[in-house]
Amino acid sequence: MDDVFIELSIQFLLSAAGIVVAGVFLAQSADQIAERTGLGRLFTGSILLAGATSLPELLVDISAIRKEMPDLAVGDLLGSSLMNLLILAVADLIHRKPAKIFSRAAAHHALSAAVSINVTAIACIAIFLGPNLAGISAGEIGLGPLSIGLFYLLALRLVYRSQPQARHAPELKAASGRQEIVRPFSVFFGAALAIFVAAPFLAAAAGGLAERTGLGTTFLGSTLVAFCTSLPEVVSTFAAVRMGAFDLAVGNIFGSNSFNMILLIPLDLVHEGNLLGAVSRTHVLTGLSVILATSVAVMGQLYDAEKRKKFVEPDAFGVIGIVIASLIILFWILPG
Repeated sequence: MDDVFIELSIQFLLSAAGIVVAGVFLAQSADQIAERTGLGRLFTGSILLAGATSLPELLVDISAIRKEMPDLAVGDLLGSSLMNLLILAVADLIHRKPAKIFSRAAAHHALSAAVSINVTAIACIAIFLGPNLAGISAGEIGLGPLSIGLFYLLALRLVYRSQPQARHAPELKAASGRQEIVRPFSVFFGAALAIFVAAPFLAAAAGGLAERTGLGTTFLGSTLVAFCTSLPEVVSTFAAVRMGAFDLAVGNIFGSNSFNMILLIPLDLVHEGNLLGAVSRTHVLTGLSVILATSVAVMGQLYDAEKRKKFVEPDAFGVIGIVIASLIILFWILPG
């Protein structure tokens, strides 16, 4: 190994460590925000926590767009969604309480999962149509990202109103002291700022290591870079599970997958021309894998049976199998 490779590896590990520490504080403060404001863990995880843990994707992918690597950027977003589902399945396996992610008791999470399925499907359609949508835009935003944004805004209302806590939010907020609310918000935004600072160093290190591997940008964005930018989701999700904040963990994963598609809007603004029309159509395969794995997760939440046959009936093992198979196929068919 040369000196540059070692330096990049050290930079990568240090920035990743900073993101890991910040992720723990994010989960803790988000749980306090959900409790003291009455917004509910599912909604807080789907919006606040998901938005904060998506910061690395945003910074890494803006950098990739500016370096004229749109395939790396789009591959990172879709690949990160795939990695998030793997995180969710593993969290379910280590969760020892009776209430499991892939159980009837968690069926109320299916709505936020459906939102992520729909926005991912819209992105896949826009990528597949590609240049055919080049002339349709609202200013600098293409039809695909614009449609994703509009759908997401409408879906937020449904996710919020689906929570039992939402009906009592005004009363709970009024009952909470100002200091009790300000402190967790301060910790939350401080941790988010730490991720924002560490993310560029992680991006630079990942990019440098990527160039030295010789792997193509499409596969690399869908796997290695996606795994790196999913570090905040990994840490915050497992921290939430350890705290017993089950709804926060699930909301973070499904919310992050929706946020990944929302990030196509700022990326489209940075990119010159139609972003989704400039990338390889092979990204549709990654998107379909995300949709398939998420659908199995939803089936597991709606299927009314606790004892299931592994890989035959919908459960965490099924999602893990789909994710691993998808990554193998991506490595096999994607040339660059």
